[in-house]
Formats: sequence, structure tokens, C-alpha cells
Amino acid sequence: MTAAPGYAPRRTLPLRVEIVRQFKRRRTLVMFGLLLALPWILVIAFQFGPQSSNGGQSLRISDLATQSGLNFAAFALSVSANFLLVVAVAMFCGDTVSSEANWSSLRYLLAAPIPRDRLLRQKLIVALGYSAAAVICLPVMALVAGTLAFGWNDIQVPVTGEIIPAVDVLPRFGIVIGYALVSQLVVAALAFLVSTMTDSPLGAVGGAVGLWIVSTILQAVEALGSLREFLPTYWNSAWTDALTPEVDWGGMVKGASVSITYAAILIAIAFRRFRRKDVVS
Repeated sequence: MTAAPGYAPRRTLPLRVEIVRQFKRRRTLVMFGLLLALPWILVIAFQFGPQSSNGGQSLRISDLATQSGLNFAAFALSVSANFLLVVAVAMFCGDTVSSEANWSSLRYLLAAPIPRDRLLRQKLIVALGYSAAAVICLPVMALVAGTLAFGWNDIQVPVTGEIIPAVDVLPRFGIVIGYALVSQLVVAALAFLVSTMTDSPLGAVGGAVGLWIVSTILQAVEALGSLREFLPTYWNSAWTDALTPEVDWGGMVKGASVSITYAAILIAIAFRRFRRKDVVS
């Protein structure tokens, strides 16, 4: 059986088309609006809220948020990484295939015809791109908002209160954002897998977020001992090791290894399952 004249599988569903389609969706604009507005909301909350005392030797990251723009950015990332960013990534990656099935357009895309592997690959690339933009925009906007509100000062380390020059910490902030991106790969892959299994976008997003919450709960069970280190959420806050006088790579290397391993397995399962799926929606 020969292909139709002019048909080339590699030209189906161009990335630019999918990027524009996803950008025009209301949930994309609302989510980015929320992520960009959150740092300013936090600034207002600190400006009008009672000021905490920093006189003690043991200082929480929230106690130091108003000391500098870098401190504020670290605080904003710490309060958003375990939920808001998880929801954002789960939404962008869990709403990929399931939304097409929900609109009854998935079978028409495959009948175009778009090869199944290419359909998944294009949608995954775009979803990961928007997820990365979401994870990056929040701490960057927090750095801008914090610097304008609290000044460009040296960073004060939580717990110990040690001072690190801002010029030394700024390059490390790139490491912080990079690790935050890697740690969210598990959420992205899990949401993407569930998206290939259901016709409900809300179910795909909720399923990924729910499993992430379960992992967070299990992480608190000390009876599990060293088994907790294999949970995807265990190393989620290892990025704080980049904001110490001497960068400790141990936790970030372990966390990145766990996250990438889980993501690779989940994405492989998603592709394998979708190749064999009977698409009727």
C-alpha cells in the first residue's frame, strides 16, 4: 500500500501549530497569569503583615524572605514547589492526549494520518516546554519582585544565618531552577501517562497530583527508613543545598537520578500503551 502523493509523516502536526493551539487555551493564560502574579501577592502580604523577628540563631526561610530579593525568590519557590508548580506541570502534561479524546478529536488526528508515536512526541515536547516555562517564570518573577521590594542584598542562609554575597549566589540560582525543573519531570511523566489512559483531562491532572500527595504523605512515615529515598518527593527540596556556603551536590544528584529514572519509565509505558490502544474517541 503506497502513501498518498505529498504525504510525509514528519510534517504532520508541526510543533508551531501545537504550541499556538495550547497557548490560546484559557487554562494556559490563567495558569501563567497566576504564576506571574503570585510573587507580587506575596510581596503585598509581607508589606502589610506583621514583621517577624530574626534575632534567633535558628532561622526559617520565611523569616528571611524580606532580607533580599534572592531570599524572597528562594521563599517563593519553597512555598510553591510542592503544590502550585505540581498542579501547573500536571495540567500542561495531563491535558495533552486526554483533552483531544474528551473533544472527540483524537481519532480524527490519527486519521489525518498522524503516526501515533509522532502525535505523542509532539504533544509531549510542547507540554514539557510549557511546564518548563511555568517552573522558570515563577522564581524569576519572584527575583524581580523581591529585588524591587526588598533590595539587592547578600543572601542569608536559613537555619545558620550565614551571609553569602549576592554575586556568588546568582549563578547558583540557575542551579536551583534547573533542579526544580528536573524534580518536576516525575509529575510531567505521570500526568502524561494517565492522559493516555483516560478521556477526562481533570482525571489525568487529578490523578497525577493525587499520587504526588500520596508520595508526600509516605515520605513522612519514618518507619519506611531508607526506602523513602526512592520516593519521587523525598529529594524535592534538595535545591536548598545550592544556597549554602559550600554547595552540596549529594542530595541533588540522588534526586535527579530518581526523577529521571521514574520519568523515563513512565514515558516509555505511555508510548507502549498508546501504540496498542483502541482509540474510539
